[in-house]
This record gives sequence, structure tokens and C-alpha cells, in this order.
Amino acid sequence: MRPAHVDETPLPGEAAEAYVQRVATTKAREAAKSLDVGAGRAVVIGADTVVVVDGRILGKPTDADDARRMLRLLSGRDHHVLTGLTFISIPDGVETTDVESTLVSFLQLSDKDIENYLLTGEPFDKAGAYGIQGIGGRFISRVEGCYFNVMGLPISRVWSVLVRIEQEQKENTTATQGK
Repeated sequence: MRPAHVDETPLPGEAAEAYVQRVATTKAREAAKSLDVGAGRAVVIGADTVVVVDGRILGKPTDADDARRMLRLLSGRDHHVLTGLTFISIPDGVETTDVESTLVSFLQLSDKDIENYLLTGEPFDKAGAYGIQGIGGRFISRVEGCYFNVMGLPISRVWSVLVRIEQEQKENTTATQGK
């Protein structure tokens, strides 16, 4: 795993789905630049996950006040978690981009719930200021869609796309060898 450090600032008026696709593609392209597989093949995966409520993108909180604001916004409501995925086949450079969406329902949170959660430190490196796989999971009443997407990587979607890419590569190799 090689983290790609890119500007993740949303563009003015950019829709959430377009945003996660753009950032995932930028990350994948950046990581692919430094990849040396010799004569071999590889697939680079770029991903970006955000929480979306009322059309507003919630990334990672900048500080405790921002985390508090996000948790209050999510309290007692449904929201979507979107993960943009970009796959780049190396060495041919073919790109595939996809988005996974999961609906998450939050319990109503009291100010005390929020303050106690902030004290755990968990919210500060998570989109939407919560981690479903940790202490924040206690605030989730329902998940519709891929649980792993809410954690940040929709494993079944990744697997499906990798299988499709492998199949396409085999078909292309067979077609090339047949000429």
C-alpha cells in the first residue's frame, strides 16, 4: 500500500459522486507514476471515501469543533457513504472508475454522547467523524449496502472489478495471440 498525497479539496459546486471519482482517479494516477513492475503486470487502486448528508460532503474533521458539527449533523438521520474507486492496469494504462454507495442510519446523539466519543480520539481521522468498525459503530442503527464501504473500501466491489479486469486482460491476450 502506497498512500498518494493529493489535494482533496472539493471544487466549487462539485457533486459528491464526481468528487470521489476525481480524487480516487488522482490518487491512482499519482501512485501509478512511481510503480515499477518491470515486465510484469499490476493493478493500481485509488480510493476515496466521504460521508454525504443533504448534498454536503463530510470528509475528515479538521478539529474537535468540526467533528462535533459533523456528529450533530448526522444525529438521528440517514446519510450516504460514497467511495470512489479507480483501477489502473499496468503497463497498458487502462482505467476503470466506479462508485459504491451505502445508506447509513444514525441514532439520535446527545451532547454527552458526542463529547464522550470525541474523548476517544476515534473521530479525527474518519470521514464524517465516525468509525463504524470501532466505538462509533454503537451509533449506527441500520446499514443498507456494503458495510465495508463505510469502513472505506468496498471489498466485494473491488474484487468484482479485479476479476473483470483480469478477464479482459486474458481476452485481449488471446485476441492478440490469435492475430
